[in-house]
Amino acid sequence: MRLVIQRVSEASVSIDGKLHSSIGNGLMVLVGVEESDTPDDVRWLASKTAGLRIFDDADGVMNLSVQQVSGEVLAVSQFTLTASTRKGNRPSYIRAAGHELAVPLYEMYCDELSRLLGRETRRGVFGADMHVSLVNSGPVTIIIDSRLRE
Repeated sequence: MRLVIQRVSEASVSIDGKLHSSIGNGLMVLVGVEESDTPDDVRWLASKTAGLRIFDDADGVMNLSVQQVSGEVLAVSQFTLTASTRKGNRPSYIRAAGHELAVPLYEMYCDELSRLLGRETRRGVFGADMHVSLVNSGPVTIIIDSRLRE
């Protein structure tokens, strides 16, 4: 499972021209699920997301988590994060999980993150054609891959 986490001052998802979900200060998380991913990957990534210290403290040092700054989270499923670009110029998505695995693991990630933070994780709509807007604060962008945790 692969995450792209961006510290944002605001972020939103629109579908068919209508606002679906939005947040203020917090994290925009793009979630890519691969066919080899497990609930253990989900729990590890949710914990890592909740504890990631990428918000400034009083001294301007990135030392606080999203929970410590009472930030919000918007998580959007994005299968293109699983792309392999090793051969040719057309990305391959062969490692992307199908709906039957990806949807439950994406939902589990959002639910586990909500539990850890004590507040709702806002969501996109799995498989929808979404328009994502955000203002990256910093900019701060972190990539975390559960296959690289050891």
